[in-house]
Amino acid sequence: MELWPCLAAALLLLLLLVQLSRAAEFYAKVALYCALCFTVSAVASLVCLLRHGGRTVENMSIIGWFVRSFKYFYGLRFEVRDPRRLQEARPCVIVSNHQSILDMMGLMEVLPERCVQIAKRELLFLGPVGLIMYLGGVFFINRQRSSTAMTVMADLGERMVRENALLSLQLKVWIYPEGTRNDNGDLLPFKKGAFYLAVQAQVPIVPVVYSSFSSFYNTKKKFFTSGTVTVQVLEAIPTSGLTAADVPALVDTCHRAMRTTFLHISKTPQENGATAGSGVQPAQ
Repeated sequence: MELWPCLAAALLLLLLLVQLSRAAEFYAKVALYCALCFTVSAVASLVCLLRHGGRTVENMSIIGWFVRSFKYFYGLRFEVRDPRRLQEARPCVIVSNHQSILDMMGLMEVLPERCVQIAKRELLFLGPVGLIMYLGGVFFINRQRSSTAMTVMADLGERMVRENALLSLQLKVWIYPEGTRNDNGDLLPFKKGAFYLAVQAQVPIVPVVYSSFSSFYNTKKKFFTSGTVTVQVLEAIPTSGLTAADVPALVDTCHRAMRTTFLHISKTPQENGATAGSGVQPAQ
């Protein structure tokens, strides 16, 4: 009879060690990712300064070259569908879902030429990471002050309008309309800033959807393994002739298309027990 408590204790200890090992591996990989970000940012900043002398969107090609190497450290693969929709020579606003700190790797896999991002102002103060973002032409907004954020977006819209006529200067802008990281297996409601920007500049919206990372990266369960991310570039949504009054309908159209595609390409269990993608078809 005394054997059973010993076996139970040994089993519990084994399960604990396995769990601790998985958690330790998770934190080690996240730490390595952060170290890579800081180290590569410092090196890339030096290269950008030597190559272009300061802040310009042209530095994004240099940053992308460095960041695209990260996936080899983690055994990640990106399967990009319809990338040509991003490469067309026209200004546009690109919107995508935002899941985790790993999004930067996915961003750089498909980032088109002359494309700037909108980011929260806090990132500007992350040492070499903030520096390389600044040198890459990233626009920083203060999410705590909506009036300041609106001013930045309005100024960016005016710049897009001015440069639309100049083929060599046309800008693409990449925005995460959810406004924050989200790994709940679905999309959060979209904020409207990206859509007002597209309407102001009268440029199309190009949705980009990344499949769920949950099969290989999960902060709650503490695992980080190799895996494949599907990246679906959807057809552009035109805004020509639209006004600010059309923005709510535009947000709804884009959200429905992206959510349908996200659930279809992710195929991960949902909280209600249903399988993502069941009963829905990908957006065309």
